[in-house]
Amino acid sequence: MNRTTHLLYLHGFRSSPQSAKARQMAAHVASRHPGVHFWCPQLPPSPRQAMDLVEQTVAHWPKASSAVVGSSLGGFYASWVAQHLSCPSVVLNPAVDPARDLARYIGEQTSWHDPAERFFFLPGYIGELQALDVRGKPPAGPELAIIAKGDEVLDWREMVARYPAAQLQLLDGGDHALSGFEVHLPLVDSFLRL
Repeated sequence: MNRTTHLLYLHGFRSSPQSAKARQMAAHVASRHPGVHFWCPQLPPSPRQAMDLVEQTVAHWPKASSAVVGSSLGGFYASWVAQHLSCPSVVLNPAVDPARDLARYIGEQTSWHDPAERFFFLPGYIGELQALDVRGKPPAGPELAIIAKGDEVLDWREMVARYPAAQLQLLDGGDHALSGFEVHLPLVDSFLRL
């Protein structure tokens, strides 16, 4: 595996580049690996538009040295990106079946980091999520899954079962946000060969 020169970070549902994990990852890369190109876009609510945005940018990245990290819904997206780039991926409490889980969020939503920011999660987005599901395919690159048994949003057993080929870091306790994520940065760093 080549050293990573380009790193994409994908945030979760109702989240943003302002999430604690996104900021910690960005700060880690900036301080330890200033030569690595780090990109954490604000993803639009439409899954198709989100992946179009990502695709347009990463199409110009060197395939052999790109990698992706994703949290929650971003983990689901990261698995799709990894399939298309054949690159390593790190998934953090990844959503396994967001088409099922997000159906109850159809309608107006607020952003976690700025409750004044509102967006609509439309019924059509469920089909867009189904179209991005790569569960039936073997991983196209090495995978690391960091999963907390204490996740209050997603079932850790379902996450573990979804990533049978991944290097697994299974945490006793913890939470969906992976509070204290910074302790996992050395593992992410070495796995991705930053």
